[in-house]
Amino acid sequence: MLRRPVTPMLATPVDAVPEGPDLVHQPKWDGWRCIAFREADGVYLQSRAGRNLTTYFPDITRAIRTLPAGVVLDGELIVWQRGRTNFALLQRRITAGRGLLRLVHDCPAHYVLFDLLTDAGGEVIVDRPLSERQARLEQLLVDAPPQLTVTPETTDMRQVADWLLNWTVAAGIEGVVTKRLSGRYEMGKRGWWKSRTRLVTEAIVGGVTGSIHNPVTVLLGRFDRRGRLRYTGRTHPLTSAQREQLAGMLSLLHPQQHRLAAAVHPWPEPLPASWSGQLEGPEPLRYVQVEPTVVAEIDADVAFEHGRWRHRVRYARARPDMSVYDVPLLLGEEEGYFGVP
Repeated sequence: MLRRPVTPMLATPVDAVPEGPDLVHQPKWDGWRCIAFREADGVYLQSRAGRNLTTYFPDITRAIRTLPAGVVLDGELIVWQRGRTNFALLQRRITAGRGLLRLVHDCPAHYVLFDLLTDAGGEVIVDRPLSERQARLEQLLVDAPPQLTVTPETTDMRQVADWLLNWTVAAGIEGVVTKRLSGRYEMGKRGWWKSRTRLVTEAIVGGVTGSIHNPVTVLLGRFDRRGRLRYTGRTHPLTSAQREQLAGMLSLLHPQQHRLAAAVHPWPEPLPASWSGQLEGPEPLRYVQVEPTVVAEIDADVAFEHGRWRHRVRYARARPDMSVYDVPLLLGEEEGYFGVP
């Protein structure tokens, strides 16, 4: 029998979706990876990093209790809102405290499953091909509660293209995960491939780490509907050429502007650790505030919550031809963005 914690199988990032006769493609859901153990005396939910998530998802543990003892499942915990995944509502499970049961009632979770590690009775099947594990998983869930569902999959690249073009907007998937139908489940190994959906867009430079003369990373913002500059994310480290180009365009806030900072540049310094959007937050971030007059072109994925990109974005170049008022509004507030009317 498999004993917890289990190190899940992982995926290697790639720029394009692989193609081949032995490959199958699945949506990459915007949620929390979870290994579920249906034990003789209950259910245990384990995060990718080995953290115990059981107490935060009583709705999911209740559903898994309907399955045979000994089963170990691999999948993604998600929360739907208005037909789209909402990562922020998922995070609230951790901080809800006494309000957890109300949150569970108002915003129930789902467990989207894509692998079966042990079958009923604790039979370990990680060495069986993926095609067999999936067939057993589908059979296992025939009469399962609706919170437990098998992820869609396809071998048709036209279907993959539709997912990447439309499902990122309509359902909130992050991209596609590709697997070998003949492959075994290799714990801790990067034997799958993941291709994220990415957007080329713009944001306003509101600060930098390093110095104004040698910026290392860029802190980005966008206006909300009230005209307030809101923090939206941080870039990966800049190249030497990007640092040199951007440094010549940045200006510090003038002393007389600081009294208007709450209206002009309302971000705290240091930046709160909670703004990073990570489950295990880093320390508060020291940075240099700059006049929010420079527009940056960026390459970002589609995972965001609280109006911020959850992962770091790629800085492409400055856009001196654009006004800050040409930049799209805060994530989720611009018309038609990610299905928001």
